[in-house]
Amino acid sequence: MQDNTDDPEPPRPDSLLPYDDWTEQALRHVVVQALKHAGTHGLPGEHHFYLTFRTDDPRTVVPPRLKAQYPQEMTIVLQHQFWDLMVDEAAGLMTVGLSFGGVPSTLRIPIDAITAFADPHIRYGLRFRAVEPPAEPEPEIAAPEPEPAPAPTETPQVVSLDAFRRRTPPKE
Repeated sequence: MQDNTDDPEPPRPDSLLPYDDWTEQALRHVVVQALKHAGTHGLPGEHHFYLTFRTDDPRTVVPPRLKAQYPQEMTIVLQHQFWDLMVDEAAGLMTVGLSFGGVPSTLRIPIDAITAFADPHIRYGLRFRAVEPPAEPEPEIAAPEPEPAPAPTETPQVVSLDAFRRRTPPKE
């Protein structure tokens, strides 16, 4: 009998169903549930969260000095000193109060802007694909009103084109 352990696996056919997207949505929901629980009950025991998110998402709201310091991505730690942690699932947003250098700040983070979540106490972590923010609709620019046609100053005249037509002699 011949050993075929070096044979590569046959290629898997492409799926017509978005399993990867569904799995990522389900795992994002795990993050939402953890944040909602922490917002309502606080963090139990030694649990704490590391949350990495896109600061370049136009829906993300962070203080300008933090945006300048972290122009693309930032990680925050939710452990002892945070307040007003709320998740609005319908809007797809979370808000949380944190201090940075002793200055209290409120952050607004779209759930889709989260790229990583970790609870180091239990060695649990998730990474997510970056989701492009929804395109802002282009503002509709009203077409300029056409200028009204000038009022005729004279009575229009009908011009006959018969004088310019080529005449063919009748056939015999």
